[in-house]
Formats: sequence, C-alpha cells, structure tokens
Amino acid sequence: MRGKSAYLFVIMGAMLWGTTGTAQSFAPDDAHPFAIGSIRLVFGGMMLVLIAFLQKKLTVHNWPVRETLLATLGMACYQPLFFMAVSLTGIAIGTIITLSSAPIIAGFLEWMVEKKLPTANWWLATGLSIAGCLLLFSNEGSGPINPFGILLALGAGTAFSVYTLVSKKILDRQPPEATAAVIFMLSALLLSPMLFIFDSSWITTANGLGISLHLGLFATALAYLLFNKGLTSVPSSTAVSLSLAEPLVAALLGVFLVGENLSLLNWFGVGLLLCGIVSLTFSPKASAPIEKSFFS
Repeated sequence: MRGKSAYLFVIMGAMLWGTTGTAQSFAPDDAHPFAIGSIRLVFGGMMLVLIAFLQKKLTVHNWPVRETLLATLGMACYQPLFFMAVSLTGIAIGTIITLSSAPIIAGFLEWMVEKKLPTANWWLATGLSIAGCLLLFSNEGSGPINPFGILLALGAGTAFSVYTLVSKKILDRQPPEATAAVIFMLSALLLSPMLFIFDSSWITTANGLGISLHLGLFATALAYLLFNKGLTSVPSSTAVSLSLAEPLVAALLGVFLVGENLSLLNWFGVGLLLCGIVSLTFSPKASAPIEKSFFS
C-alpha cells in the first residue's frame, strides 16, 4: 500500500476504536470492563481468523516467534492495564495519560529499537494532537490522583506502542489479515480466564450480544485490520500518533449520540487534534533511519 491511502487506513481504524466508549455506555450495567475487553478480543479474534482463513492468508511458516509473542503480550496487557487505570484514576485522567503517553513512548521505542529518529514535523504534529486531547478532556474533572493508576495508564500506553512497533516487523513477513488474526486469537486466549473470573452472563441478552458483536467485529476486527493494512507503509510512531483520532471520534459521538456537551475549549481541542492528524497525514516522512535495526 502506497501514498496517503495507508495513512487514511490507520485513521479509519482509529475512528472505529472511537466507537468503543459509546458502545460500552449502552452495555448492561452488570457488564464488568474486564469481561467486556475479553469478549471483545474473543469475538474480534474469531472474525479475524475467519477472514484470514477464507482469504487463504493463514500459514504456519515464516512467523517471527519473538515478535509474535511480544505483540500478543502488548495487546493482551493493554486491555486490563487501561481498564484498571481508568478505575483507579477516573475516566478522564486514565484516558489522557494513556493516549497522550503512547505517541511519545512509540517515538522513543522507534528511536531505541528501529534506530529511526522522528522528524521535527512529527514532534510538532504529535504535540498538537496531544494538546488537543488534553483540551478535549479538560471539562471531565480531575478525578482522584492515584500514583499506581497513573503507572498503569503509562503501562497501557507502552503496551499499545509495543504492539504497534512489533506488529510492523511481523507485517514484513506476513499479510495484515494473518498478523491480526494470530495476535488477537493468542491475546484472547491469554485473557480468557477473565470470562470465568467475572460474570459474563449478560452476553446472552439481546443488548449484551449486540454490544459484544459491535465491539468484536467493528471496533476490533475491522479496526485492526485497517490499522495493520496502513501500518505496512506508515512508521509505527506516526501510526500511534494518528490513533489519537480515536478520542476525537469518541467525543463527537458523545455529542451527537449520547447528548454530551463540549465547551469552547473542548472544540478548540478538536481543532488542534484535526490539525495534528492532517499534518501527520500530508507531511513528508515522519522518521529517518539512522543505522541498522535491532530486529534486523
């Protein structure tokens, strides 16, 4: 995949992630976030495996074992770390720290591991996006400041960054469909005990099943399939920065579907987010190689 279409695929994937919060707001009251996250991976993983199987993209050959395990751990850890962080710090603080830290962590990891230094434009665009994210959540309240919760949020940002960085290496050997299918099924297996620890009977209700299908099929399977397709041609640090389209869509859905209100400052944050995303999409290369990659 070449040109700006790869960037648009990453953005479209992030936009689908942005529907997650709105969908969860309609979930049954007894649906625990851990159970929702686990079921999301199970449904999404099953659909991705089906897609890869039907397209004859699955193979047991040429899989980088180390990278596959790292990407699986990154995705499996992201779900509980994020939900635990939110439960300890509040939605606003947990979301801000996770989403704002991920691009910086991704840029640092890309520099350390891939030996690629982000350009000045990447820092500017990412800074605009992070500032927009902060302003977007500025009216959500500070919530209790829990140091352990903050560490968990930073861990969630790191987990997503690791998943993105390592997945890009797997995509050098495997197609996007197979990459997403294997990683998500393995992640679902790792988190499957959550379905027995927490009550998941709510999934048998019409509302619970509908929410689970949306989260699994659209906010996970289709979203990460698009993200992976774009990731084949987009630097990992840029892809993580573009994923800040997620809170942008979540905020707009909150306004138009849930009836939430945004202040003038929040709308200014929306504008900064859009500026950052557009700048990343239509800028020159966001990183330049320095020397041989750690994974080479």
